Amino acid sequence: MDAKQFDNLPDDVATLKLMLAHRDATIAQQHEAIDQLQREKDKLAHRMDLLLRRVYGRTSERIDPNQLLLFGQRMAQAGALTEAAQQSQSAAHENEQAGASGSPRKGHGRRALPANLPRHRVEHSIEPAQLICPCCHGPRQRIGQTISEQLDYVPASLFVIEHVRGKYACRKCEEGGVAIAQRSPQSQVIEKGLPGPGVVTQVIVSKFVDHLPLYRQESIFARHGVELARSTLCGWMAQAAQLLDPLVKLMAQRVKQSKVIHTDDTPVPVQHKGAGKTRTGRFWVYLGDAAQPYIVYDYTPTRSRDGPVSWLANYTGYLQADAYAGYDEIYRSGKVIEVGCWAHSRRKFFEAGPTDARRSLSVLTWIRQLYAIEKTAKEMNDDQRAALRQAQAAPILNQLHEYLLAQRDQVLPQSPMGEAITYALNQWNALTRYTSDGCLAIDNNTAERAIRPLAIGRKNYLFVGSDTGGHTAATLYSIVTSAKRAGLDTWLYLRDLLARMPSAPLSHLPDFLPDRWCHPAIEKSPPEECREG
Repeated sequence: MDAKQFDNLPDDVATLKLMLAHRDATIAQQHEAIDQLQREKDKLAHRMDLLLRRVYGRTSERIDPNQLLLFGQRMAQAGALTEAAQQSQSAAHENEQAGASGSPRKGHGRRALPANLPRHRVEHSIEPAQLICPCCHGPRQRIGQTISEQLDYVPASLFVIEHVRGKYACRKCEEGGVAIAQRSPQSQVIEKGLPGPGVVTQVIVSKFVDHLPLYRQESIFARHGVELARSTLCGWMAQAAQLLDPLVKLMAQRVKQSKVIHTDDTPVPVQHKGAGKTRTGRFWVYLGDAAQPYIVYDYTPTRSRDGPVSWLANYTGYLQADAYAGYDEIYRSGKVIEVGCWAHSRRKFFEAGPTDARRSLSVLTWIRQLYAIEKTAKEMNDDQRAALRQAQAAPILNQLHEYLLAQRDQVLPQSPMGEAITYALNQWNALTRYTSDGCLAIDNNTAERAIRPLAIGRKNYLFVGSDTGGHTAATLYSIVTSAKRAGLDTWLYLRDLLARMPSAPLSHLPDFLPDRWCHPAIEKSPPEECREG
């Protein structure tokens, strides 16, 4: 401050004190504003890091073991639990190998080709001059053979089934008689439609299992000389979904009889006609337990709570899901018990690592111990698993809970670590509920895996054409993913459904469930009745 500025200051001490206090308050406000801007900057930088990691980085949430070594005893305990789990699994594997004597052991090198593939034998001849022995000039005799296999491929082909129906009339009264025609012995997938069950199956499996959009299938059919518009293929799928809808509804009824249901949701763009853009719809997945091994999808135009509330109406049991607020209405009745997901909670602490490495790695160490216990409990029955969790996981959870409570007031509530701690504490009862029953899982990863086919398909076909198309996709996804869960050949299973369900009575519907379905393998070539004559 120069001399002129000193001359402008008032002589009154009280006024000077007020000016000084005002200056200090202004400086404090500026510091607070700077701190606020810094926090917002850090938060935006954290979000940018997350987005860049999701787009360009690896999806794995592994952490550097060298960092975990900083946490001494807890890390040693986690390592001991992991080692014990590995030893247990190794011992079980050795016992299994010892019990199955003579069973082939997995090794390195080329695997044998499947025995069920057709073989075409090609005999290679030798020049006559090479069959003469160079020593005695006598003929060489065949003493054996060497067989080498080569895998080859023939593109799929289309064929036409001609249904020939004879016409009959009385020749004595041709003029006044009535001609009758023989009826077709087999119902069609689409009444009076062009496609047979095989081609409709191919379209559905290509899109919902192989994630092949309809415009690509359109070009594939064109290569075979058949012009099929994607609108036609879309119509086929819609009518197939209408045929299969009663079976999916039966699967949904069975899923609701489960003791535990896993659920999750994922967005999907929906074409909004007339608006020039898409809006966001929602796919929901519901997985039954081991007694009801079905996967059922539901589509809703929005993510409102009405979707899961309506689908889970009258359900009683455990519901394992994320912390979506729309489920709160379901839990309020007390008939549905909330089970949390440690994978969701762990992800938040992992993402908070760049801004608070010490607390992040500390919590991740405890969670690692919990998952090490689950590796040991995997081969146990429900009662043994619950007892192991009470003995080993419960003390770890108590320590983690005390740590989170102590750290909650030491971090900013809106920081990544503050949000991770708040999420875990708000969900604590749901997160620890898995220790009370051996049938429950530590996380909801099974539902997330069931959502993955939709996420992969969405990247290829980009959007669904309408809400009706969303319901069609949900029905067909339910069929193909439930078949995969049952270990079935999806193509054979779906073709059999489309071939037999149109003429099957409603009382036979349970026989078409994937865990009860039994049908001999059929060739992916013209069936026998097509080759007669």
